[in-house]
Amino acid sequence: MLGMLALAVLLVVVVDRTLGHSSLAFAAAIVMLIVANAPMLGFNCPRCAKNVFFRGPLAVPWPNRTCARCGLDLAAPPSQNR
Repeated sequence: MLGMLALAVLLVVVVDRTLGHSSLAFAAAIVMLIVANAPMLGFNCPRCAKNVFFRGPLAVPWPNRTCARCGLDLAAPPSQNR
């Protein structure tokens, strides 16, 4: 995720230096970041379906160890969570 962020910033800087200011470069960077972060939307708590990467309205690059909604231990193997 951080690599894609660096690539998006690099794209904007290179386009800005070579072609001048371009809204298309910013749009391409935003699309790249959305595509790179889309897989994290599928990591949900198996009990209550809350996304494990969201802390309130913000998303962070590391998942919760315990579900903030139901308290399920997400780090334990599934056989221990009953």
